[in-house]
Amino acid sequence: MIRRIITAMICSAVFSTWAETGQFPIRTSPKPVTTNSVPHVQIDVEAIPELTAELLRRVQKIPGVEIRETVISLPGAKGFWLDDEMTLARPDAIVGGREFAHIHPDGSLHASLQPELSRAAVANGWAVPHPWSDQRPGWDGFVMIYTPTSMEELNIVYQLVLESYNFITGQNLPIEKR
Repeated sequence: MIRRIITAMICSAVFSTWAETGQFPIRTSPKPVTTNSVPHVQIDVEAIPELTAELLRRVQKIPGVEIRETVISLPGAKGFWLDDEMTLARPDAIVGGREFAHIHPDGSLHASLQPELSRAAVANGWAVPHPWSDQRPGWDGFVMIYTPTSMEELNIVYQLVLESYNFITGQNLPIEKR
């Protein structure tokens, strides 16, 4: 119980700092090895089903987002689709259709982030650039976000999904404190 309270306090402080400064913590889990080609996947990483389910539960609550089969990734991946009525501020950053991000069966995600944020996510150990991120205008923030290995990591990964949503739609959904 005390550990949960302390974790909640730390997460609250982290998200308050992130909201105020735009910085987020350094990921302390080992960086997964990834391919440097397409398909762009992690090697020897398995998702934790409870964390994947929780992330999908949260994503389903984002306004105007529907979870569907992906049109751009591997079989079994789930795409995060924007409703047709949603305005897109950055359609050039979407890889296919209105799918602004997707989650792979291994729990990693591909998403387009604001380029400066994508560089910070990479520098802090949360993501790696997609091999094609420098191949097309608008894709310079396209990254693979590593599989979360704990609830604390899931909270950060979810915030990155919200940041992707905000970047693509021009919305300003707040970073949630959990």
